[in-house]
Amino acid sequence: MQIAIVVYPRFTALDVLGPYEVLGRLPDTEVVFVAEHAGPVGNDLGSLTIDVGATISDVPTPDLVLVGGGPGQAEQMANDTLHSWLRTVDLTSTWTASVCTGSLLLAAAGLLKGRRATTHWAALDNLAGFGAVPTTERVVIDGHYATGAGVSAGIDMALTLAGLIAGDEVAQTIQLLVEYAPQPPYDAGSPATAPATVVEELLRAHG
Repeated sequence: MQIAIVVYPRFTALDVLGPYEVLGRLPDTEVVFVAEHAGPVGNDLGSLTIDVGATISDVPTPDLVLVGGGPGQAEQMANDTLHSWLRTVDLTSTWTASVCTGSLLLAAAGLLKGRRATTHWAALDNLAGFGAVPTTERVVIDGHYATGAGVSAGIDMALTLAGLIAGDEVAQTIQLLVEYAPQPPYDAGSPATAPATVVEELLRAHG
């Protein structure tokens, strides 16, 4: 199985590296990081770079394609080259997946019309403008589309896919290997539980 993980300038690292850590451990799996142009692609914090060796045109028929989010996603919303590639590979992929605002790129490419999908909570309302059906669920499977909510939800989404692809025991083995048993010190992982002042400050900082 070939997995193509799409990156672009100012991607959010955990959006792609979380799923990579899980899906890359599936049996008989090749993971390829792809971008419109080969070479170093920097993340949104400017401190991590992925040296991409394959362009999207080099990978025409991945079994699974995954698009992460990040601040740079906004600059890709009118990228016809990327959108065309997404539409093409979607015709033959077993799974087309996204994490965080990566689902907005799938939606902008026309792939989520009439489909239930999720994204980062602050961008959820934007999905409807592309004909998708927004949901606040952490992981959404609709047809062969898998979408994860914000950033860390990519790990949950990847484990869900791992179970669907290789079976529950394989997925559980990977979960145990990476010791994914989150016990956060705060209950502030969603706008429903975070203090109102924290939500307001985050929206103000990133609005």
